[in-house]
Amino acid sequence: MSETTSAAETAAPHRYTAAMAADIEARWQDFWDAEGTYEAPNPTGDLAGDPELAARPKKFIMDMFPYPSGAGLHVGHPLGYIATDVFARHQRMTGHNVLHTLGFDAFGLPAEQYAVQTGTHPRVSTEANIENMTAQLRRLGLGHDKRRSFATIESEYYKWTQWIFLQIFNSWYDTEADRARPIAELVEQFESGARPTPDGRDWSALSAAERADILGEYRLAYASDAPVNWSPGLGTVLANEEVTADGRSERGNFPVFKAKLRQWNMRITAYADRLLNDLDGLDWPEAIKLQQRNWIGRSEGARVDFPVDGSDSITVFTTRQDTLFGATYMVLAPEHELVERIIPAAWPEGTHTVWTGGYASPAEAVAAYRKLAAAKSDVERQAEAKDKTGVFTGAYATNPVSGEKVPVFIADYVLMGYGTGAIMAVPAHDARDFAFARAFELPMRCVVEPSDDRGTDPSTWEDAFGSYDAKLVNSANDEISLDGLGVVDAKARITEWLKAHGVGEGTVNFRLRDWLFSRQRYWGEPFPIVYDEDGIAHPLPESMLPLELPEVDDYSPRTFDPEDADTQPETPLSRNADWVNVTLDLGDGNGPKKYRRETNTMPNWAGSCWYELRYLDPNNDQKLVDPAIEQYWMGPREGQPTGGVDLYVGGAEHAVLHLLYARFWSKVLHDLGHISSVEPFHKLYNQGMIQAFVYRDSRGIAVPAAEVEERDGQFYYQGEKVSRVLGKMGKSLKNAVTPDEICTEYGADTLRLYEMAMGPLDVSRPWDTRAVVGQYRLLQRLWRNVVDEETGEVTVVDTEPGEETLRALHKAIDGVGQDMAGMRFNTAIAKVTELNNHLTKAGGPLSRSVAESLVLLVAPLAPHIAEELWRRLGHTDSVVHQDFPVADPAYVVDETVTCVVQVKGKVKARLEISPSITDEELEALALADPAVVAALDGAGIRKVIVRAPKLVNIVPA
Repeated sequence: MSETTSAAETAAPHRYTAAMAADIEARWQDFWDAEGTYEAPNPTGDLAGDPELAARPKKFIMDMFPYPSGAGLHVGHPLGYIATDVFARHQRMTGHNVLHTLGFDAFGLPAEQYAVQTGTHPRVSTEANIENMTAQLRRLGLGHDKRRSFATIESEYYKWTQWIFLQIFNSWYDTEADRARPIAELVEQFESGARPTPDGRDWSALSAAERADILGEYRLAYASDAPVNWSPGLGTVLANEEVTADGRSERGNFPVFKAKLRQWNMRITAYADRLLNDLDGLDWPEAIKLQQRNWIGRSEGARVDFPVDGSDSITVFTTRQDTLFGATYMVLAPEHELVERIIPAAWPEGTHTVWTGGYASPAEAVAAYRKLAAAKSDVERQAEAKDKTGVFTGAYATNPVSGEKVPVFIADYVLMGYGTGAIMAVPAHDARDFAFARAFELPMRCVVEPSDDRGTDPSTWEDAFGSYDAKLVNSANDEISLDGLGVVDAKARITEWLKAHGVGEGTVNFRLRDWLFSRQRYWGEPFPIVYDEDGIAHPLPESMLPLELPEVDDYSPRTFDPEDADTQPETPLSRNADWVNVTLDLGDGNGPKKYRRETNTMPNWAGSCWYELRYLDPNNDQKLVDPAIEQYWMGPREGQPTGGVDLYVGGAEHAVLHLLYARFWSKVLHDLGHISSVEPFHKLYNQGMIQAFVYRDSRGIAVPAAEVEERDGQFYYQGEKVSRVLGKMGKSLKNAVTPDEICTEYGADTLRLYEMAMGPLDVSRPWDTRAVVGQYRLLQRLWRNVVDEETGEVTVVDTEPGEETLRALHKAIDGVGQDMAGMRFNTAIAKVTELNNHLTKAGGPLSRSVAESLVLLVAPLAPHIAEELWRRLGHTDSVVHQDFPVADPAYVVDETVTCVVQVKGKVKARLEISPSITDEELEALALADPAVVAALDGAGIRKVIVRAPKLVNIVPA
């Protein structure tokens, strides 16, 4: 401590300092915890409380689940948490029963990677991280109902995650009823004959395996052979996002191959239309809705069957069925199941050499090309590569409208994950098909009349021509002609023809794929599934839940030669033979039998698909959630027809996957009668990001930001010049500032104010530690307006404030209240600052009524200092549940405003008038003003422009 600081504190021992802030904040945090200040009562059950509070309008406010990282929090992380806390506090003060809490999304890859490196059990490191993060969050004074907090790794929680999986597994989607129904009802239909089996045999005549296979085609959770990104060098399957554009693993830079593995899937595609349509009723940012719509990707078109020599047909989905006459070849994804069935033993006579890839037979060419394609990621395959690659399968299909034989290729630009994994190529009117046709010297036919002067011979074109405004040409056979029709009419006519001839029909397709739900990892929820000796999957009965993770000696998956694509994952769970191989009585009447457990685990998304429901009823071990409690907090109501959380705040990076998965689970649970809400989150708000400057040396390596010096607009680290760019904040970028540092130097209330004052909440903004002091000084001035720094005594007086102060106060109350409700916290702070400065400049002690209103205004933003001042003002109850001040309308409107009167564009008079004056009244006043009369000097008036109450402009004749 400097001598100057020491002298100042001696002269003013009761000044608001960082040390005083630390004392105040710790005391009130302990008090709030002990008193249960933030506990929100349920209407019934073990968390029922004050019935008067429960009878108030409810508000359920949520943050997106944090992951308990070992690095802890930096100042960017709490931005959303502080914002929801400010909003929740304001809602409590405006008469609401507010549920606000926070748990931890604690399964996931980082803890498993740490376990692999150190041998530490993931639970140990995760719980240590949770403890550290909980302490950091507590220091911020967040008003959470801590009775409702949990982590997804708690068996009491993931018991219900497993239970939900079983509900989905035991359900099917009834397209006629447009909802999920129990699988038992489908079985009844098969048993009674109301629904025929695929081959027409009686249900009773089928084997158990055959029945299981049929039901698997309907179940909303099902196992299938799915194409995956397999990295032998890592020993794991990777998500698309974990694969680089070079087809290598983001972690370790190992080769990644396409492989087929038996995986669990969620049939989210059954809900595609509902997921799309229900977006309209949600209060979400339009940009997020658009991303979801694009991800679901609904498109109307037609299914078309192209017969192949033999008994097979290739089915394509196209949105441009009007161009069918222009299809001159076909392309299958290399992984397409038909490929092996249609390739002949030898190349057909006259096969173009450029089609063969230089191989002696179709089988060799296909095998070689498949190997090349497997080494590419989906992202790389979709990229607009300069050179198109592919190979002829040796097979021909028949264009159903032209009757022409068209060659069938495989090429990596067609993916199994989209449409049917097959396309009809219309090279004259599609850029990729055009490039492919040029590379393989394939025919092109113009069937859409170009609008430019290129003519109708595609061999002379430089690129493809596609248009929805053009007319069809060269599109006729003996039965139908599309020539001269526009696209819309041509689509309708050809679709009708396809259906009449049994070779296609109009249909809707979705970009959305079923959700791959398996992970070859240890640290995740075990599947509540066992397999019998015939490989049939059986659900565990509810009485056997939770199925807990067993102990294993090694958390890492088995790795292989990075280049050895012909390998299979070996999961950590599979090594615990005593856990995998069990004898169980599943209660199905078959008695004890031997089973093998599923050794994959659920993805880290599972726990966050339903956590909003657990917050409602966190101790219930009999039901997912009590229906009355769920109805109270999340049920449909006026303005929220699909129900859901009232406010959900988090980053825009979860625009699709998390939000889509949670919406899907909610709809299934609603269909099955477990919850009343159709949607999980009614209002979504995306906060911006707190950014920070990243400094890099000449090697491009980040250097510690705190040690960089600025000289003459240049930046130096240890004498070396470094570059500076604005980017993310993080430990790896060496620019992270922890909330603990700021709390120690200024106090948590200052940190809260600074983060909320930096700018609009939904906009990213740069962190500047030097600017934090501005909010610290605001709190010091607030403190001085109520407390004498020398004596510590409250200085307020019981006298009525003057009219000027009343106007300043009520304008602030009106503005701050509106800003709080609209989550415009930066402008709310500006208005509090303006009021506080007015009171400081006015001098003299504050009236008690003004001081109390000032404290209540700041309470949602800086709760610790507000609680302290509230008590010092003589109150014995917490500031948290006080009523937010209400503005007196008489003082909100200015008593008079200044109106400028111009003659020939020059100001000639200023009038003090009522803000409610009419245009006619103002015009009369302006024309009667002596200065205006003198300026006109008897001239006539051509026009008077009145903009009450601020402006009158007079144009003389």
